[in-house]
Amino acid sequence: MAFLQIKNVKIKAIAAAVPDQIFHNKDYEWISEKEREILMETTGIRERRFTKPGTCTSDMGVFAADKLISELEWNKNEIELLVFISQSRDYVLPNTACLIQSRLGLSKNCMAFDIPLGCSGYVYGLSVVASLLSHGNIKKALLIAGDVASYDLSYTDKSAYPLFGDAVSVTALEYTGNNEDVFVFNLQTDGSGYEAIIIPDGGNRNNITEESLKQIQYEEGIIRTRRNIFLDGMKIFEFTLREVAKNIKQLLAFLNKTTNDYDYFIFHQANLIMNETVRKQLKLTEDKVPYSLGNFGNTSSASIPLTIVTQLNQKANTENLNYIFTGFGVGLSWASVSVNLDKIYCPEIYIHNK
Repeated sequence: MAFLQIKNVKIKAIAAAVPDQIFHNKDYEWISEKEREILMETTGIRERRFTKPGTCTSDMGVFAADKLISELEWNKNEIELLVFISQSRDYVLPNTACLIQSRLGLSKNCMAFDIPLGCSGYVYGLSVVASLLSHGNIKKALLIAGDVASYDLSYTDKSAYPLFGDAVSVTALEYTGNNEDVFVFNLQTDGSGYEAIIIPDGGNRNNITEESLKQIQYEEGIIRTRRNIFLDGMKIFEFTLREVAKNIKQLLAFLNKTTNDYDYFIFHQANLIMNETVRKQLKLTEDKVPYSLGNFGNTSSASIPLTIVTQLNQKANTENLNYIFTGFGVGLSWASVSVNLDKIYCPEIYIHNK
């Protein structure tokens, strides 16, 4: 198992931002009213947020990071690490993190790079940032994670369009030098399942051609191009049921702990029926597994911090709580982390309206 234990680092703050545009699944006219009702019941997703045309994930990230830095009263010159987790970067190259570093006015001494992960990306990102901070040479860091998935969706694909929303998160971490500040990770990958969630064309494997942009009907109610997101729902469901609860149980066994030692389990917000199955596999009570997907949908790497911001805001600000964060999906990739959050700064959700 890829267990990783990192000390001397803690999360100082978690913030999240979403666009101001709301899209309701009850108004998704591509499918019948009856299908809409079934979809909302099974996925739990009633509405999502979409950016305005021309807005990138980095735009929301800069907006949210600037606000959080100001509210924390951090000196920008002291931030020496910025990691951007996203599948919707500004350009093929350069790294979007470089652009964010400049736009935020961070020092040229700041290390900045992208990690192009999706659903598991927040947990993986925490492992990278915490590892780099743990030596003490870097004292403060930002982890910006999220996606503008709406650009990659086809309105005429009922298997994907009603699921995804746009959002970004910003997590501030700092070196403490305290051995009691500990992250413990269980990180896993199965690349043989990469085709289960994929945008087939646009990379070097399949360059964009005229064929890439043609609308293709795959089955009734599913029409998209090879530049749109493709989901194999059954394979994803089978993977989730096979691996996610097991990953968490392995982490608990490694720590010699049980689910009773944790206040909350924050899952990637895939869909309700999938997440509820995992919850029941772990025999967790409903109050330990909060959801944000009803109002925001699947927000990729932003979904875990977005859930904390929207569902546990007051508790995060005022209480000392133990969490398991678990991300799973595209890759296929999945990961969990055990983390303590002791009265962190967790502002109410930021609304981006540019």
